[in-house]
Amino acid sequence: MAAVANPPQTPNKIKQAKSSYRPEIDGLRAFAIIAVIINHFNKDWLPSGYLGVDIFFVISGYVITSSLSGRESKNLGDFLSGFYQRRIKRLVPALVVFVLVTSILICLFNPDPGTALKTGMTSLFGLSNLYLFKQSTDYFAQSTELNPFTHTWSLGVEEQFYLLFPLFIWFSGFGRQAKNGARNLFVWIGALTVASLTSFICLYQANQPAAYFLMPPRFWEMAAGCLIFIGFQKRAKIERTLEKAPPLLVVTAIVAVMFLPISWAVPATISTVVLSAILIACLKSGTAAFTIFTHKKVVYIGLISYSLYLWHWGILSISRWSTGIHWWSSPLLLLLMFILASFSYACIERPLRGIPPDVLKPKAVFLLGLCALGGSATVVTAASKVTINELTVVSALFFAANPDMRRVTFDYGNGVIASALLSAPPWDSKTNPVEAIALARCHYSRPITDQDFKACLNPPSADKSKSSNPRFFIFGDSHAANYAFAIRKAFPGMVRMVTVGHGCGYVSPADAKTMNNTNMNCPAYISKADAFVNAIPSGSVVVVGNDWRKDSIKRKSANQEVAIRRLAEIANKRGAMFILLDDVPPIGDPNLSSPKWYRPFAREGIYLSEVNRQLAGLDAIGRRLEKDFENVKYLKLRNGLCESNKCSSSIGGKVLYWNDGHLTVNASERLATEVKNQLQSFVKP
Repeated sequence: MAAVANPPQTPNKIKQAKSSYRPEIDGLRAFAIIAVIINHFNKDWLPSGYLGVDIFFVISGYVITSSLSGRESKNLGDFLSGFYQRRIKRLVPALVVFVLVTSILICLFNPDPGTALKTGMTSLFGLSNLYLFKQSTDYFAQSTELNPFTHTWSLGVEEQFYLLFPLFIWFSGFGRQAKNGARNLFVWIGALTVASLTSFICLYQANQPAAYFLMPPRFWEMAAGCLIFIGFQKRAKIERTLEKAPPLLVVTAIVAVMFLPISWAVPATISTVVLSAILIACLKSGTAAFTIFTHKKVVYIGLISYSLYLWHWGILSISRWSTGIHWWSSPLLLLLMFILASFSYACIERPLRGIPPDVLKPKAVFLLGLCALGGSATVVTAASKVTINELTVVSALFFAANPDMRRVTFDYGNGVIASALLSAPPWDSKTNPVEAIALARCHYSRPITDQDFKACLNPPSADKSKSSNPRFFIFGDSHAANYAFAIRKAFPGMVRMVTVGHGCGYVSPADAKTMNNTNMNCPAYISKADAFVNAIPSGSVVVVGNDWRKDSIKRKSANQEVAIRRLAEIANKRGAMFILLDDVPPIGDPNLSSPKWYRPFAREGIYLSEVNRQLAGLDAIGRRLEKDFENVKYLKLRNGLCESNKCSSSIGGKVLYWNDGHLTVNASERLATEVKNQLQSFVKP
């Protein structure tokens, strides 16, 4: 989302001390924000409407270059301080109010708002894009819609761009109106544009979150706006040529691109950026498009576009947590967006930005901005600390009753362990909490070491007295860990696992290198799993499972079946059996299924027929493996999580899921009988 700078100059007039306002640029902002809002309401309406953000990036580069080109500054310090105080006055006040209000609201509806609050806190300092990248966030996944601050990633990208770009402006000589300043800046930015675009294309295939969230792969989009401004000064013929392009045709082309599916993201993004740059050049007075884009109501939407961008996503996200988004509520939500954006623009943005420098000195601007950001971050951080949820209470009770378990090191954020804690108390004789957590400890959210593999897969000394040794070895991600407790209950004392999260799992080595697993070292996990199975005792059972929901990159990968088949072949050579696990029904966030006073239209679940349709690819792989190998069994368990052909977050008042896609221990154990029935002729303990 591009912030508005001072009104831009027209090309070829950068020597003017004062820039001339181009209302059509605000019209273009209106076009971009409307596309974004439509996409965020419903991706099916405008699949690539998110590209409106890319239009903002181009506008930002153009406007910032224009605003800096004609400013007189005594020295670099004066130049930078003037630029950053304008940015602070423009961006910080509206952002602070939005983050504070939304943080309070999300705590009312989200029982575990930690991730959302951390995203909001980092957004205050222009770092939310880095935080989301670190969390291995898939921007297009359904779960991101429940975080009211996900959209602030674009502000982070722009603010990081603002740290570098003024330096290029100054040292190139462009900001000082030096003789070769425009040429130097064009060459420098042009070279960086090529490098940035190349990194974007390559990274999108190898590490999509990095290409999406990080500033360097996005630099070329803002640079395009810069190049279109300074390029026209040096090459008037290019400007005159582009001016001949029919603006309405260009707008039509952009709209057409926005109807492309997400799978066309790279060419769609490049096309949108190029077309936006052309539109800035050809959107001239006398054309029909200019008349539309300069209509006073369209311009007004562009003027409030920053506040509208901030509030629209927050409203949609909180609506998903509460009333839901329906055909009848959509007009009300739109009205609320515009009311809040208009208020923010009229009462926060415009008054503070309009304070002249001689009234509010630069040092005062920096000090007030720092205090506002620091104070807001403190409030949001405090909110995340004092949020008390069920896990906090249950874990406190558990450790009070089991002081020795305090020595067990694990991360409360580990979902499988959270599930173990939330299963009871009191635990009955069938669910030993120490044993459950010992198993759950072997689901990792950090890089796996050789010691981890040894501790998790080799039977501990305490088990040596048992009559049966562990024979089940579970690999994969947290969706494999979903069924660990079902298998453990069906075959007591025979189960070991080492599973991983954060975008990793048992996948092909090629995919392991491309997944966003900066926290995991996924290739090392795959290598260690292969080495273990290559030396596995005859008669053992290798179990593999992964996330197979529609948003999962593992499901989308063509290499997934190849990886599973390869491990089955290794197990076969060792005289071991191989089990491919089913995945859980994709019911979405279970918090949205429970009725509340503020949620009268709670989600009722998903029909089993739809679940089977979504997981048809996994079923097909399972059938092929069973046909091709005698030692392979596809363990299909989803029916046990559904009732009367409907799959929901609970059965008979018993909660099945502790979050989106992850079972509680009790829910897993209820499947033990079905596990035993399906495997009794396949596995003989």
